[in-house]
Amino acid sequence: MSSNKVQSSCEVGALLYNRSTITLTGAQKRWRRAYFSIHFSNTMSTIAKVANKRFPSIDRTDLTNLVERKDLNMLQKFNGVEGLAKSLHTTLENGIMSHDIEKRRTAFGSNTYEQPAQRGFFPFMMEAFRDTTILILLVCAILSLVFGFKDNGAKDGWYEAAGIFVMASLIITVSAVTNFKQEKQFDCFFKISNTIQIDAIREGRRQKISLFDVVVGDVIPLNIGDQVPADGVIINEHSLLIDESSVTGESDHIDINAIKNPFLFSGSKVADGHGQMLVLSVGMNTTWGKMMSSITGDCNEQTPIRSRINKLASLFAKVGLLAVILDCVISAIRYCTGYTKDKNGNWNYNGKCTDTNDILNSFTRAVVATTEGIPLAVILTLACCMKGMMFDQAMVRKPSACETMGAVTVICTDKTGTLTLNQMKVTNFWVGLDLIENNSAVDAKVLELYRQGVGLNTTGNVYKSVAGAAHEYCGSPTEKAILSWAVTELGMDIDKVKRNSTILDVKTFNSEKKRSGVSARKKEDESIHLHWKGAAEIVLAMCSNYCQKNGLIKSIDHEDKSRFEKLIQGMAAHSLRCIAFAHTQIPKDGTYKTLNEQGLTLLGIVGIKDPCRPGVREAVNACRSAGLSIKMITGDNVFTAKAIATECGILEAGQQVIEGEVIEGEEFQKYTEEERMKKVDSIRVMARSSPFDKLLMVQCLKKKGHVVAVTGHAIDDAPALKEADIGISMGIEGTEAARENSDLVILNGDFASVVLALMWGRCVQNNIQKFFQFQLTANVVALVINFVKAASAGGTPLMPVQLLLVNIIINTLGALALGTERPTKELMHEPPVARSAPLITNVMWRNLLTQSLFQIICQVSNKFNSRQLEKRNVFEGIHKSYLFLGIIGVTITLQVVMVEFLSNFADTEKLDPEHWGICIAIAALSLAIGWSVKMMPVPDTPMLNYIEGWI
Repeated sequence: MSSNKVQSSCEVGALLYNRSTITLTGAQKRWRRAYFSIHFSNTMSTIAKVANKRFPSIDRTDLTNLVERKDLNMLQKFNGVEGLAKSLHTTLENGIMSHDIEKRRTAFGSNTYEQPAQRGFFPFMMEAFRDTTILILLVCAILSLVFGFKDNGAKDGWYEAAGIFVMASLIITVSAVTNFKQEKQFDCFFKISNTIQIDAIREGRRQKISLFDVVVGDVIPLNIGDQVPADGVIINEHSLLIDESSVTGESDHIDINAIKNPFLFSGSKVADGHGQMLVLSVGMNTTWGKMMSSITGDCNEQTPIRSRINKLASLFAKVGLLAVILDCVISAIRYCTGYTKDKNGNWNYNGKCTDTNDILNSFTRAVVATTEGIPLAVILTLACCMKGMMFDQAMVRKPSACETMGAVTVICTDKTGTLTLNQMKVTNFWVGLDLIENNSAVDAKVLELYRQGVGLNTTGNVYKSVAGAAHEYCGSPTEKAILSWAVTELGMDIDKVKRNSTILDVKTFNSEKKRSGVSARKKEDESIHLHWKGAAEIVLAMCSNYCQKNGLIKSIDHEDKSRFEKLIQGMAAHSLRCIAFAHTQIPKDGTYKTLNEQGLTLLGIVGIKDPCRPGVREAVNACRSAGLSIKMITGDNVFTAKAIATECGILEAGQQVIEGEVIEGEEFQKYTEEERMKKVDSIRVMARSSPFDKLLMVQCLKKKGHVVAVTGHAIDDAPALKEADIGISMGIEGTEAARENSDLVILNGDFASVVLALMWGRCVQNNIQKFFQFQLTANVVALVINFVKAASAGGTPLMPVQLLLVNIIINTLGALALGTERPTKELMHEPPVARSAPLITNVMWRNLLTQSLFQIICQVSNKFNSRQLEKRNVFEGIHKSYLFLGIIGVTITLQVVMVEFLSNFADTEKLDPEHWGICIAIAALSLAIGWSVKMMPVPDTPMLNYIEGWI
């Protein structure tokens, strides 16, 4: 349909739908609405077809099949990559135009994945309803209703059953709401974690775009560590190796080249080399999309603390079961015999004096008093921790990270971007052995070699969109620093450099080689030039000659080499990263085979400064105060590493470094297993390290019983991040490989945020211990009182409905009050908590047992006691805990309402002001007891060991 016909149809439809032009009957109106609906649908379909006609020679299905089947024949039918680009209205050099993006989404889809529909609130209600405890309570409520009607009649016999039903419903609702909100929170976190920024070439310049904004026809640069964002074909490559294990399961790296295997799959990762790709399929049309469509985040991870709590709950369940068995036996005996005392104190048989509900109530009381509340406390505490960490720039990828952070004993940190700002700038420039302060003193030919070495041997680029605008630099921080220096100081025109040469071979930089090289043929005279750059001491070892600033070449003798080494050490001692440039030219009568790595000429060295982050020294000191050991692992040389470590506070300034505190990765590898295990604790800085060295150190530390945290952001950090007890990916701009193998993502990449995450981790266990102490005290008191009363005189002082009401106040409000308190600086003045340490410490047992002996009814004062496990001043900082104070007010209000206004429902007696005063005074004594008992010493052996042995 032509655009004129579309317009004509739209006008007819609008005319028919215009109410002001004609008066219609009801039937005519219905026909008019039906016509409009059909017309609108047809029009939208036509618009979509018009959009698709923008790419008449290509189809979405063909593009999908091309990559999925790796069909080289089909690729030839499209006339190769150039033909595909032409059909997709893109250019391989400049990419797509921004105004085409929406049309491409319409024609080929967006780079998003369809996730299964999220569960609503009702499924969470059903899950909570299926809980064993809830089912038992409901059965008890039904039985209570039957016995209540039998003993008390229809008028009063339903109170207790109704109370149990109401309390069970409240527990179900609270649990469902909490779990529902938790899943929503996880969904939010995973959306943030999936918002990945990548590079794309659009309108002739490299831009940062979201992974989800990639469209068919985009030209995407690929470098080491990058994730392939969509399915496509390679445009150009240099030593490109792809890790397809996440897609195919094969661990071997795949060699990608334009002739034999040009196909790239979404989700795979660049293991080595670099190149550019043309996007052909996105989103659900990719291989990765079909896999991701059935994957959702798992928010039900069984964390270590939950496992420990389950073990503890099992122990208390045994105690509760023992109590309920004895209680039931005693009640059954009383019911069967009916023996009670008369007014004169004589025993006689009177069946009417025995309540048929006693057996049922004894069972219900045990269920209520021992099993509810603990899971709720854990959920609330972890949810609060995750939200707090997010506010402090730490995004939790795995819930177990919240608690594991509290047990960390060693942090193995990288340097660049974590301890430093990763804002690099060239500050020193040496040609040969001369420090250059004025470039005019350097021979023009030498400067030209520098321009070639920088412009050709780089994975970055320089853009200048309009005349007069500032240059834009892309690439790694080191590449951007060198490019900026070459443009501003040396007058390099990178486009001109690339036009004048044809690249023949490329050796890409990686953490093992620590150098990169390129060979290129100059179009002017067909001469072949080799350029290398990399770590200064490594490039120096490849050179036999060096270039002086006047352009003369001099052989490097032993004395010259020593002077160069001292020069590099001196720059490194001032926290400079030293990058050396080397060059050689292939004789015209020679034959080029590969990049030479020996007999080169050293052009010179540049020193790059990367300032330390503000506050990093204070963060390192805070870790030390918390009993943590900090180890810096970096690829820089020993002198640079020592300088940065001293500046950050990892090494003490002005003190002699002890032997073994600073080593190189190669030295660590040469140690025997016994030597490594003996010396690993004393190591504080590891320089010139490889990914294997970092992994080896983590393994050694774990064998020694340490809980190890590792920070990193590069693909080479992924093995150590995965091996560590907790992997911390630094910065959202880090590689996808690092994020996928991490438990936490520090969004701002700042080491100080790692310290905040440590505080939150310690806060998790501390808050759960507070709740345990508070709840167990109440439950022990309730069980003991009911058991003693049933065993001694029959009957029960606390009915199930009363226990349920108290339990809701204790469990729900107590968990909310104690489980959501924020971390304090005092937490960082204590040593790490071992993962094997008991959840209930001897300090808690001391507090719990003494309070249990005293308390019978009111728990409000004990909630204040539970705020501090060891400190005697339980009111410290309470004016800042608004939530805690609010919950105390709600707790008191509920108790007053239950006693004064729900006497029939809760089976309570109203109190006059005098009795209220007595209750408050007696309850307040709990504060005095809590203050005095904290002076009592506790043994080192966990008391739970004796209980478990007895049970």
